[in-house]
Amino acid sequence: MSPGKHGVTLAELLPAVQVLPTADKIRLIRILAEELDQAEDISPLVAYKAYELPTPYGTVGAAKVLLQALQTADANPE
Repeated sequence: MSPGKHGVTLAELLPAVQVLPTADKIRLIRILAEELDQAEDISPLVAYKAYELPTPYGTVGAAKVLLQALQTADANPE
């Protein structure tokens, strides 16, 4: 990884971050998240666009196949 604005690499920074108290680590996470939130083009997702998210709901066939696989695994332990 190339050095950032101040010439510090991630490899140089990690040891210092790892010894921080938990509260400071959480503060650091919040600061970094806010920076990323304000940055442009950090995600391939488009703001306010609806994306389809497949879920297992309504897929009874898949549930049956999974149940059969689990039952087969229980019946034939290695």
